[in-house]
This record gives sequence, C-alpha cells and structure tokens, in this order.
Amino acid sequence: MYTVYILYSQRIDQYYTGHAQDLKDRCRRHNEGRSLATKRGVPWELKKAIDFGTRSEAMKAENWLKRMKSRKVIEKVISGEINLREVTD
Repeated sequence: MYTVYILYSQRIDQYYTGHAQDLKDRCRRHNEGRSLATKRGVPWELKKAIDFGTRSEAMKAENWLKRMKSRKVIEKVISGEINLREVTD
C-alpha cells in the first residue's frame, strides 16, 4: 500500500505533497530536515493521508495534485470536498 500525503508548515505557511510506502518514516525524515524540499519548513504537520493500492495509483494522484498548483485545491482535498481517488480515475 502507498499513501499520498499532504503536510503543512506553519513556519513558512506552505503545503507539501508526496507519496510514501511507510508514511510514519517519511514524515519523520521530513521533520528531521533530511529532505531538501522540506528542510526549511520544519516542523511539518500531517494534514491528510490517502491510501492507494499501488505505487502507480499513488503517483498518479500525487502528480495530479502537484499539477493543480493550487492552495485552494489542496485545502479542498484536506477538507474532503475533493476526493483524490475520484479525480484520478
């Protein structure tokens, strides 16, 4: 199982999206500053996690979300207004 996740940094007021097979470990690495993309935003808070059956499905969903380049879309996914599984079918 793979998980698409959305993190939020209050420090820099930004969201970050990614996918992982081991979400707990991946979040830990983000918060330890071991990811260049998220190092400056530590600490990160997990806002949403959506499980997918395969890596391919998770990557498709993550890529769709990143292509939107929209804070409003990310916040709608977090609130449940947009179902990430439905938009990537």
